[in-house]
Amino acid sequence: MKPRLSFWQILNMNVGFFGIQFSFGLQQSNMSPIYAYLGADEASLPLLWLAGPMTGLLVQPVVGALSDRSTSPRGRRTPFFLIGALICSLGLLAMPMSPTLWFAAALLWILDAANNVTMEPYRAYVSDRLNPDQHAAGFLTQSAFTGLAQTLAYLAPSVLVWLGMSRDALNESHIPQVTAVAFMMGALLSFSTVWWSVRRVPELPLSDDERRQIEARPRGVAATLDEIVQALREMPRTMRQLWWMKLCQWYAMMCYWIYIVPALARTLFHTADPQSAGFREAGLLNGQLGGFYNAVAFVAAFAMLPLTRRLGAKWTHALCLTLAGVGMWVLPSIQDRALLFLPMLGIGLAWASIMGNPYVLLAGSIPPERAGVYMGIFNMFIVIPMLIQMLTLPLIYQPLLGGHPDHVIRLAGALMLLAALAVLRVQTGATRPPSP
Repeated sequence: MKPRLSFWQILNMNVGFFGIQFSFGLQQSNMSPIYAYLGADEASLPLLWLAGPMTGLLVQPVVGALSDRSTSPRGRRTPFFLIGALICSLGLLAMPMSPTLWFAAALLWILDAANNVTMEPYRAYVSDRLNPDQHAAGFLTQSAFTGLAQTLAYLAPSVLVWLGMSRDALNESHIPQVTAVAFMMGALLSFSTVWWSVRRVPELPLSDDERRQIEARPRGVAATLDEIVQALREMPRTMRQLWWMKLCQWYAMMCYWIYIVPALARTLFHTADPQSAGFREAGLLNGQLGGFYNAVAFVAAFAMLPLTRRLGAKWTHALCLTLAGVGMWVLPSIQDRALLFLPMLGIGLAWASIMGNPYVLLAGSIPPERAGVYMGIFNMFIVIPMLIQMLTLPLIYQPLLGGHPDHVIRLAGALMLLAALAVLRVQTGATRPPSP
């Protein structure tokens, strides 16, 4: 039995997730505008976002498997946290200084790879450190920090404008100065928060028996890949069934993140010109809306804990996805800026649930000695839908969606409703597969 952690210890161990998610929040809210400032057209935007899912697909399961086999005296997961966070900080510093479109796209590959090196062992660390009855508290606390970090990441440019910076001041790459300063803030937070967590709540040392078992496993690239293949073959039933829900919800989220700024620019400011004041205003408005829904997610993650215990993670997640689907569907029809915050309530609830409840469903079905590789594989269930979205949406953007970004947002709403139906089909009584 592992030592039971207090509420404050669970908070401290997840502070590092704040820095990771601040970085992701900056990407979600700013990459489409940055690409547009550097000359990208709307139809090509999904292809320019390929870095995230591709690096996740390649990095997450490999890093998860490597951390499962690690016997580092600093901990199985800790070296991955620190190296990934350091590279991420350097990438965030460089991004707003990108001179060309290809440079920004290439830098996003590095930035996402570093984030994935940090994040995947982090989820396994929570599973390692907590007893099963504290998994919900651990993962929903991660969800809360996701909401808080992304609230601040989305709002950072607007706050800088409020503090006196010009919204129209541009750097040499034609990227707003407020965006550049927000990325500098992210660079500082990325490493410092991870360092805080590993210092305050270090990993448990391996027992002699655990160390012997790890050292007895075959080493090398071939052995790591074989471990991933074997884990795929022995994937628990619950994990397999979660795939359909993940496909719909993450296809929807990518549609929303990529096209929300162009959609707001068209529906509220009647412009498609990235160099116009209306387009920059749409970017700031998206930051305010994103900050609001992430603030909702921050509060909801803690409030959701008793609801998840009462209704179960499956029903709670289905309810939250339904509210988000309705919100996304009606959002392009709203012409009043104040009323735009109403759909954000549903999106915020769903975002809190997305970052917590699927992991609650998963954690009880996987063997602890394979937590890293299975968390990596489970996050392939995020990146594969993202890849599908990025490769298919350019094909349907003109013929089926009429070249209108607001239609993409409605498509996202419909997919969220399908995800809610899919999660209700998941059988949660599955037991963990036998350990190899």
